[in-house]
Amino acid sequence: MSKNKTKQGDDNFQAIESSLTKTEHFIENNQKALTIGLIVILAIVGAIVGFNKFYLEPQEKDAQEQIFVAQQYFDVDSFNLALNGDGQYPGFLEIIDNYGMTKAANIANCYAGVAYNKLGDFDNAIKYLKDFDTEDPILQPLALGNIGDAYIEKGDFEKAVEAYKKAGFNYENDITSPFYLMKLGKIYESQKKYKEAVEAYKLIKEKYAETEEGKIVEKYIVRAESKL
Repeated sequence: MSKNKTKQGDDNFQAIESSLTKTEHFIENNQKALTIGLIVILAIVGAIVGFNKFYLEPQEKDAQEQIFVAQQYFDVDSFNLALNGDGQYPGFLEIIDNYGMTKAANIANCYAGVAYNKLGDFDNAIKYLKDFDTEDPILQPLALGNIGDAYIEKGDFEKAVEAYKKAGFNYENDITSPFYLMKLGKIYESQKKYKEAVEAYKLIKEKYAETEEGKIVEKYIVRAESKL
């Protein structure tokens, strides 16, 4: 081995040794702070685990048990009872207030929004539907579509279009997409935006031809194209 290589190896070893020494000194000089930091991290992790196990999990269980009766009232169109409860069992609004961090409260927002839509209280419908948050590819566009329905009833067609576009384009599936694309096309026609209406209708024909909307959309395409 040449002297240059030996010297280079020695230099590298000294650099590593120097780095290790600096690290050791840092740990020694900051041992108390590092220990406190580790304790804090462990405490935070422990608090999160404890919070989930001893608070959120029991809350979720209680909320799931409580929401059942409200869902039954909703299913038979007893929307006031579904929202406000019957004196013995809570409605969706109480579940939202009492169990706000649970999945049950989240789905209660969706139920409450739809119930308010049915009762004609469109501002509250929009409020609760916007508070509902899910990655479910069916429930999320349904919530958006109901927001669009509420805006239609309020006469705010631009916001209705925005909601229907999100429901139709952002969550592609054979159940909700053609349904809300059809609604979108009809709004465009009502606004005499026939080009946009044709585009919405043709998308149904191209992507969702086997759906109920896809089987009848041709006549809507012809009608809108005749007005271009």
